Amino acid sequence: MISTLRRGLLVMLAVFPLVSHAVAAPSAHELVQDTTNRMLADLAANKEKYKQDPQDFYTALDNIVGPVVDAEGISKSIMTVKYSRKATPAQMKTFEENFKKGLFQFYGNALLEYNNQGITVDPAKDESGDRTSVGMTVKGSSGAIYPVSYTLEKINGEWKLRNVIINGINIGKLFRDQFADAMQRNGNDLDKTINGWAGEVAKAKEATDKKPEQSAQ
Repeated sequence: MISTLRRGLLVMLAVFPLVSHAVAAPSAHELVQDTTNRMLADLAANKEKYKQDPQDFYTALDNIVGPVVDAEGISKSIMTVKYSRKATPAQMKTFEENFKKGLFQFYGNALLEYNNQGITVDPAKDESGDRTSVGMTVKGSSGAIYPVSYTLEKINGEWKLRNVIINGINIGKLFRDQFADAMQRNGNDLDKTINGWAGEVAKAKEATDKKPEQSAQ
């Protein structure tokens, strides 16, 4: 059974499409609301093909989701100032790419298991500033309801994803803790930690799988 974390993160992959620069940027709420059905419809239309060729799905997710995720900001947040200020531009770029690859490959598999049980986007919140959140509820296959909250920031006039909280699990904090722990285990070897990040994501997933699932009825 898919863990709570995987349920929430697969929804994250489902709701953020490629933003066209030819039209006015949508609001944060519109970005989530208007594109959930589009992505899920695409998945439904191509699900069997994606199951046969997962790499094709990972590539599609990178093309669709990548442009609206603040990979640079998230990567620096995961590293924290303690380590990011020591990293070279090349190391930061490598970590950004490894971060996205690990996320899309692992949770892309979870997304292929989603059977459109039900997703509801909460009413819009104040978006007058440069930071806001968009709430969502996801219905699991067992009928349990899982709350999801996305944090978005406005960067160069467009909303970008910065963090997600799924059923009380703060993903940003989870990955920050995982990175710091890996650095300690690797003797503060930044290259070793960056190049092994996919394994760290797997360890984080195993840890969250052990948490009991909760329902918010």
